[in-house]
Amino acid sequence: MVKDAQVLLLRSLVKKEEPIMTAAAKAGMSEPTARKYLRLGKLPSETKKPQTWRTRKDPFADVWDEVKAFLEVNPGLEVKALFEELQRRHPGKFQPGQLRTLQRRVKQWRATEGPAKEVFFAQEYEPGDRAQSDFTCMNELGVTIRGEPFRHLLYHFVLAYSNWETGTVCLSESFEALSEGLQQALHACGGVPRLHQTDSLSAAVRKLQRGGKEAFTDRYEALMRHCGMEARHTQARSPHENGKVEQRHYRLKLAMKQQLMLSGSRDFESREAYEAFLRKLFAELNTRRKEHFDKEKAFLGPLPERRLESYRAMRVRVSKGSTIRVQNNSYSVPSRLIGEWVDARLYGEAVEVWFGQRLVERMPRLQGRSKHRIEYRHVIDSLVRKPGAFAHYRYRADLFPTHRFRMAYDALRRVHGEALKADKTYLRVLQLAAKESESGVDAALRVLLEGKEPITAEAVEALLGRTVEAPAQLVAPPVVNLSTYDGLLAQSTTASLTATGAR
Repeated sequence: MVKDAQVLLLRSLVKKEEPIMTAAAKAGMSEPTARKYLRLGKLPSETKKPQTWRTRKDPFADVWDEVKAFLEVNPGLEVKALFEELQRRHPGKFQPGQLRTLQRRVKQWRATEGPAKEVFFAQEYEPGDRAQSDFTCMNELGVTIRGEPFRHLLYHFVLAYSNWETGTVCLSESFEALSEGLQQALHACGGVPRLHQTDSLSAAVRKLQRGGKEAFTDRYEALMRHCGMEARHTQARSPHENGKVEQRHYRLKLAMKQQLMLSGSRDFESREAYEAFLRKLFAELNTRRKEHFDKEKAFLGPLPERRLESYRAMRVRVSKGSTIRVQNNSYSVPSRLIGEWVDARLYGEAVEVWFGQRLVERMPRLQGRSKHRIEYRHVIDSLVRKPGAFAHYRYRADLFPTHRFRMAYDALRRVHGEALKADKTYLRVLQLAAKESESGVDAALRVLLEGKEPITAEAVEALLGRTVEAPAQLVAPPVVNLSTYDGLLAQSTTASLTATGAR
């Protein structure tokens, strides 16, 4: 078969006035073939006609109507699943090696007769025009705080033009976390973009009953007005519409994985240390965008004169059980507030209880619904007076501050056949923890459990007194036998001398 290079060589030789016979011989073809290509004026590749006929019988010709019916009903059907269905319907007709043939046929059908595909339109952003933000789960990175897994989210904010980004660690996709993260981001970049875009966050968007349309919540609209930004949200299940921040999620986590590998550990001394690590990483990433960010910053609007408080205020009444109900979760408060109306402030990660413009209690916010957080110090005095209520108390599990308190209670139940007697003793011990020291009582219980001594409130109180006088009595350092190390050193010296003598 004559190739394009041969014909090109033939043409160049003929131009140099070589005889056709000689030029054909040098180009590696016969004289008639040389004359043919000189007459056509085309290369061999230009004279080929596309093949429009099959070289073998189509094995799916008899069932192609069935295949098309499947594909028209469900265009996204996987070809492998379709092939397996054909094998079940027509036993023995199709062999595993014919799967590739069906895949080619379906690919051709989809390209020529199938449904139209969604088109993605490349966007060009103007400086200061918009920002995008979203929450992203960070659990896949395996970050730990002092060895304990740190399950958390990141509120991620990106300026669309320059890709300048920042983020705030949070524990839930609450409005309070959104408000705090957004305001921190605006103050970090030093200005306000014209438009802020999110996906359909429940913290910002609610679905209206009539027509199923979506609208912004009143609180989110108020936040946007305060910041001076236009609000926009993407359509449901359309993350690509928030493509800038979605892509930055991926890139940020990739950069974090690299930095964590370089540091040699995913464990941090504290949450503050982890947040400092994130701030340093954002600063390094934003250094590469300085030129574009400086240009964009000139187009950002002014910051609000003050920041909005990132909490939700509500007025609730303290129940007879010394609890308040906030966002469908129960929290205990000091029993002296029973029957009073108090102001609860719900932050992203904390709940504050105010009475008479005075902060009474601050506690971690519960994530989710129908949960409870009962502080034993709030109810222990009442339980000591009414020990019979302990056995079936709804929140009894919260009255074991550490696992050692639970072990002590189980030991009391084994010793005292009467449950009420065990409950009374345990409640007196718990009262000591509330009034004296939880850690001190915990250490005293360890001594009593390890020494097989009876657990009583008097014994715990006596050990607490000894803790003040001589703390070493409760936590004695382990005794180390140094003769073991002397023996190891002697063996090492002997082995070294033996090896020297052998040489």
